[in-house]
Amino acid sequence: MTIPNIRSWYDVLPQPPGTPPNWLFGPVWSALYVAMAVAAWRVWQRPSHAAALRLWGWQLGVNALWSPVFFALHRPGLAVLVILTMDALVVLTIRAFARHDRWAALILMPYLAWGLFATYLTAGFWWLNQ
Repeated sequence: MTIPNIRSWYDVLPQPPGTPPNWLFGPVWSALYVAMAVAAWRVWQRPSHAAALRLWGWQLGVNALWSPVFFALHRPGLAVLVILTMDALVVLTIRAFARHDRWAALILMPYLAWGLFATYLTAGFWWLNQ
């Protein structure tokens, strides 16, 4: 659902300043998903980890909603709400992970940073393409 819409829809939209080239998103997200898995694995090894991993699952699920909303539905405004929800869940996940494993929380910081950058881009696409 993403790739066909990149060429036919996304590439023709006015883009916010600082939008990276399309080829960069795949490697960055791949590295972030590996980091998310490592962080979750570290917390999974700790006692009483269920609540923290539940938050991790929720943020991952909301993350998965963003692409269909933005690319398939062509709804940048709704995608802003999705990604803001994801950002909040990532912050809560980092806080919960920190109670179990400080490194797990730190491993998620680049994900939070990229998520905030993606929030800026999503809001920029919405603003420029209303």
